[in-house]
Amino acid sequence: MRDVLVLCPQQRDIRAVRAAGLDREFRIRFVGDDLDAKDDAFEPTAFLAECDVVPADGVIGTKDRSALLASLVAERRGLPGPTAKAMLACQHKPTSRRLQQEVAHAATPQYAILNGFAPPFAAPWFVKPVVGRLSQGAHRAEDVSDLSGPGAIDRYRTSYARIAALAGLDPELVNGFLIEEFVAGDEVTLEGYVHEGRVTTIGITDSVKYEGTNSFERFEYPSGLPASRQAELAGLAERVLPALGFDGGFFNVEFVVPATGPAQIVEVNGRIASQFAPLVEAVEGQSTYEALLRLATGEDPGWQHGQENGVAISYCLRVFEDAYVRDVPEAQDGLEVLVRPGLRLSDQGLNDPHSFRLAIFSEWAPTREEAVARCRERVRELRFELR
Repeated sequence: MRDVLVLCPQQRDIRAVRAAGLDREFRIRFVGDDLDAKDDAFEPTAFLAECDVVPADGVIGTKDRSALLASLVAERRGLPGPTAKAMLACQHKPTSRRLQQEVAHAATPQYAILNGFAPPFAAPWFVKPVVGRLSQGAHRAEDVSDLSGPGAIDRYRTSYARIAALAGLDPELVNGFLIEEFVAGDEVTLEGYVHEGRVTTIGITDSVKYEGTNSFERFEYPSGLPASRQAELAGLAERVLPALGFDGGFFNVEFVVPATGPAQIVEVNGRIASQFAPLVEAVEGQSTYEALLRLATGEDPGWQHGQENGVAISYCLRVFEDAYVRDVPEAQDGLEVLVRPGLRLSDQGLNDPHSFRLAIFSEWAPTREEAVARCRERVRELRFELR
């Protein structure tokens, strides 16, 4: 039985591994705690030393920092997986944009490092941290007055810098913001993996926002994009991932697909799209976590596309005003409650700049319309008491 280290697991990882029965084929060794719960306290050098003595035939992480740690462990121990350099090429946005532009110029938005002045391309613009999570610190800018500076260094970037330094990145390079040309269109995520240089696309998920906002409401699998557009995205992934030096791991690429013209790359993530794993399994009957563990131990997952069955949705319940949490729903299968009673929404959880996430759940139905209706019905049944 092969040993696989799962670094700093989120609860979603533990549920997915157990639901797919992967602990019957692999000896799963969970090491550390979810880093989102301990931004300040984490010491990466001691953590890597801890990992050095745990038996392992493979190692994975499913968030940016844990995926970077996994690449460091893999290099130290000679295990399969992406290199730390390749992981940084995904996560450090200026580096990623430069490499994307070399092989997919038409699909890479114009960009510059934010310096307080207008970039050499017209507004509107999109401003985002050079290293970040979710959409924290990101915003649209209509003119120079909207170009806010980097501001205070947050705990996430401080923690990330300590890890990235072990991979050779100057800690100063995690600070600052990127300014890009604003692109509009359908937002989607392509997920796949690379094994021995060959890029395999698993599928594409559509992202749908709450009307009139920049906050995601739901993610629908499979995509409703035309086959020609899906082929375009797969072709871009086949060019971009090798350019980043990425091999031996799962990835997901976020795109904006305009009504006309080439698709535009939003960002490349060198990790599994863990939130979408239940969707793929519901529609395809296959576990992306199983493929991930096989890949982590050096095996070709051999993903085979079968007949797609229905539509699955990951729904994110949000509110757009701060409140005190009095009570939350009881535990349910497939429901991730992201807040707890006794605190204000602003004092807990990870959120974009404009909303507060309450819960994530998934639903399946034979058609897209039915799947959306089931999500809306479940939202009505969830009892969050906010004051």
